[in-house]
Amino acid sequence: MPLTFAHPWFLLLLLLLPVAAWWRGRQGNPAAFLYSSVKLVSGVTNINRSGAGKVLAAMRWLALTLFIVGMARPQFVESETATKASGIDIVVAIDLSGSMESEDFELKGQRVNRLVIAKDALNQFIAHRSGDRIGLVAFAGKAYVAAPLTLDHDFLQMNLSRLELHQIEEGTAIGSGLSAAVNRLRDLKSKSKIVILMTDGQSNAGKVPPLTAAEAAQALGVKVYTIGVGTRGTAPMPRGVDFFGNKVYVQVQVDIDEKTLTEIAKKTGGEYFRADSTDTLRKIYDRIDQLEKTEVEVKRFVHIKELFHWLLAPGLVLLLLEVLLGNTVWRKLP
Repeated sequence: MPLTFAHPWFLLLLLLLPVAAWWRGRQGNPAAFLYSSVKLVSGVTNINRSGAGKVLAAMRWLALTLFIVGMARPQFVESETATKASGIDIVVAIDLSGSMESEDFELKGQRVNRLVIAKDALNQFIAHRSGDRIGLVAFAGKAYVAAPLTLDHDFLQMNLSRLELHQIEEGTAIGSGLSAAVNRLRDLKSKSKIVILMTDGQSNAGKVPPLTAAEAAQALGVKVYTIGVGTRGTAPMPRGVDFFGNKVYVQVQVDIDEKTLTEIAKKTGGEYFRADSTDTLRKIYDRIDQLEKTEVEVKRFVHIKELFHWLLAPGLVLLLLEVLLGNTVWRKLP
């Protein structure tokens, strides 16, 4: 959080303080009270006139310094004040069904499941789409909004990282996932509305048929890109560990409803992709990344922490203390 000043020109007044202090020192201070004899106030304080005057003057000048810096309004700013928006709103619907646990992909030389590689590819896609509002829907047997449409991609990626398998009741409700994603875009006035739907199976849950959801997307002008995630043929599914703690796998049939996914994409003006390897999935997102963009400037939330009260409060205390001491125990003598 960088420290900035809302009104930095007030800091120029600090240059006048040494000059004012020098001039006041030359002029001297007239006595505030007159006594017939100094003996009348002897014993009130053990600080001599010169020493007390220096302390009071120092308190006054320090208070003025704090007031001037406070008027400059020091503050911590936690984010930028503006960003560029593309005019494209994107909602990603990601499958969290149990079959996504199949480990038919590799990442950095290690075997990983479909959800891990899907999240990795999506994170890279988000990093390249800094001007888009992006939201996130997770679905299995039901669909849930994991993150609302936002330009705050740090918040978005944090919510993406929280997605894990078996968080939602089992099943693959493709229609519900697509419907939830489309509903996020329903009332938005955007140049382009996009849904990216990733799944590795066939719809077997939910109350909304996938093609019915596609018709709703078409009516609302939402383009849907569908991605079938998984190798062809069979894939290794972990089934516990052996005596030595190593994973045990069984081969399961890869059963992606490519026909329905293709129809959804075609009906809405999108495109269907088959991601059967890590490299292929990343290239799919690279291709989607080539969507038309239109830049418009929009304001983004800025969190500002004001610090001026931390200066004004002690300044007032010093000033009041200087007045109090100067008119009581440290009264000025002739």
